[in-house]
Amino acid sequence: MPTGKVKFFDEQKGFGFVSDESGGEDVFVPAKSLPDGVTSLKPGTKLEYSIAAGKRGTQAMSVSILEAPVSVAAAQHAKHRKSAEEMAVITEDLIKMLDRVGNSFRRGHHPDRKEAEKVAAVLRAVAGHLDGA
Repeated sequence: MPTGKVKFFDEQKGFGFVSDESGGEDVFVPAKSLPDGVTSLKPGTKLEYSIAAGKRGTQAMSVSILEAPVSVAAAQHAKHRKSAEEMAVITEDLIKMLDRVGNSFRRGHHPDRKEAEKVAAVLRAVAGHLDGA
């Protein structure tokens, strides 16, 4: 089956074009040929498809997505991602911090505002690193 990368896809118009990797002409991709549940394609998405002769040239049929392009946000996150060793140390420090807060609760005391803000900020930061992992 031929493969190619999406040049563009207009979800509202319901079609787009793929650059054929074999160097042939661009291939028309109608929305009806996309996999179930897929309504749009991002430029750079690698596809595999069968082809048929259409009214205006080659048309893709039975499209399957082979490889989605890496988003800019994901690439930036990966670039600034902390190492596993760094995350281990941060997690251990977080556990100690939460243990102190838990002991305070057991004694019937809520943390003061400054301590609560510090714990909340650390939790958000760690969650951000885990969420993007």
